[in-house]
Amino acid sequence: MLKSSLRAATSALCLSLLACIGFVSQADAAAKCIKGDRKPPFTLGWANIYSVPTWMKQTEGTIAAEVEDLKKQGLVSKLVITDAQGDANTQIQQIQSMIDANVDAIILIAGSSTAPARVIADACAKGIAIINFDSLVDTDQVTAKINTDSAQWGAGAAKWLIDSIGGKGKIIILNGPAGVSVSDDRRKGAEPVLKANPGVTILAETNTAYNVAPAQEAVSNLLFANPQIDGVLSLGGALSAGAVLAFDKQGRAQVPISGENARQFLELWKQKGLKGWATMQPNWLGAFAAYTAVQALSGKDVQAFVKVPLPVIDNSTIDSYLARADKFPADGYIYSPYDQALFDRLLAQK
Repeated sequence: MLKSSLRAATSALCLSLLACIGFVSQADAAAKCIKGDRKPPFTLGWANIYSVPTWMKQTEGTIAAEVEDLKKQGLVSKLVITDAQGDANTQIQQIQSMIDANVDAIILIAGSSTAPARVIADACAKGIAIINFDSLVDTDQVTAKINTDSAQWGAGAAKWLIDSIGGKGKIIILNGPAGVSVSDDRRKGAEPVLKANPGVTILAETNTAYNVAPAQEAVSNLLFANPQIDGVLSLGGALSAGAVLAFDKQGRAQVPISGENARQFLELWKQKGLKGWATMQPNWLGAFAAYTAVQALSGKDVQAFVKVPLPVIDNSTIDSYLARADKFPADGYIYSPYDQALFDRLLAQK
């Protein structure tokens, strides 16, 4: 994280004022779930649905780094981390354990959009800040939801691909896991664009984990079954890398492909001169969620939904991402720089 002497001074001043006048009162509590009776330093809980994908590991890294920064400011004392290993019921049990331990905030990527509703409502009723990002829950019993617009993500990818193949041709669609909101919403966003272009035939589509190996296997099977594929609508970065490798392995010519800011995909794109398009689900959404939790607990009026803009990665911008590639894991995601000043600007959006 970028730090400045100004922010350090501001933090010190805030802590001094808190010591003098006490913390936020019940009447000052502005955000949902916040009762105004919790005082710093706070205990944050990170309810992770699974930690295996590199995207999740990087995201957890941004949360841990942000917590360390908040500790230095005297605002956080502890981060509790759980891993449900992909099981939504396990995640519910782990959230309940956090409630029982009376953590001050729960940061959540949901394994199911519906299953955790009851336990989340219970946490909210007890004054625990709930910050849900990336894969969202259907309930509004949370302090804030933070995300990019997944429907816009899918629509943008579909429009680019259709334009790239001249409005007609045969395509395959690669989705993330079924039932995960970010995956489902990207696909829903693409649907109106696909329907508006009857010259485009969907040969097949798959759902796999956001990892290269299962995506490569799935695309290999589709290549065997379909001698002509004109484009790949990939709604995830690791999925795109897997697709490119599958085309290569079978000696098939590469076709226009959408994707995400996965380092491997961006590097393959550049090396092979692909016709590509991508956007970014920034890993620092995790850090932003931790910061937002503390802001809400501190009495800030946090909006129910905080929208993070989607960038476009194309041939005019890809080099700016690849220039920073060595700072990220080979199988990771090249995300944009961030700091608390950026988070403040996002929280100030109306």
